[in-house]
Amino acid sequence: MKRKFLFTLYQTPRGKLLQTMEAKYIKRCITVSCKQKQLQIGGLGWEGDFVDCSLYRNYVILDDKGLGSDSALKVNAKAYKLPIQTESMDLVIIPHLFEFDAHRFKTMREVHRVLKPGGELVILDFNPISVYVRFQFLWDRQLGDSWNAHFMSRARVSDWLKLLNFELLNTAEFGLDSFTITHGRFASLPRRIFSIAYGLKAVKRQYSLIPLTPVVEAQSKLVTANMVLESRKYEIRN
Repeated sequence: MKRKFLFTLYQTPRGKLLQTMEAKYIKRCITVSCKQKQLQIGGLGWEGDFVDCSLYRNYVILDDKGLGSDSALKVNAKAYKLPIQTESMDLVIIPHLFEFDAHRFKTMREVHRVLKPGGELVILDFNPISVYVRFQFLWDRQLGDSWNAHFMSRARVSDWLKLLNFELLNTAEFGLDSFTITHGRFASLPRRIFSIAYGLKAVKRQYSLIPLTPVVEAQSKLVTANMVLESRKYEIRN
């Protein structure tokens, strides 16, 4: 499935509403300072709706086709081979890329590599069981390949995050006219069924192993009362 499906969807009335909701969610998720480094993998063209690139001078958009806002720094490269230094990013945003990325697990590992310990990750994905996404363009020849899309469930993305030592902070469900945010867990099943897309925010945790060494039991230098009494009896007898 090609990513043009995403941009054609954003041109529909429902897609424009989804774009507005996703922009509000991403803007709410950007909690790092403007002096820290932020990376967006996959250009959208409407980044100005959720980030001020004149203020966030270290905001970088990586896209192999050069897509993205003209006011941001752009890098033309593949997502699964990030030309970025290890543990150098404070925030990574992945807006609707995994559905179109054949190397998405390699991309996730690269994201883990470039994020600093304590760095934040924001992901946007289509809901794999969304009736709207599956049937909206059923008869559209340009989007007919949506049936073969690699939509990923929340559970699968959550398993990837746990495997890479990410802690889930919040999730968002983008419905037909509004979106809801739940902290540290997924929304209820009815909301998930009728949502078009979902968002995840997680933080990278780094755990240090504490080496276990044999404990040497020190000999006590205290004398018990029984030993004192026995020594006194021995002195009296002598």
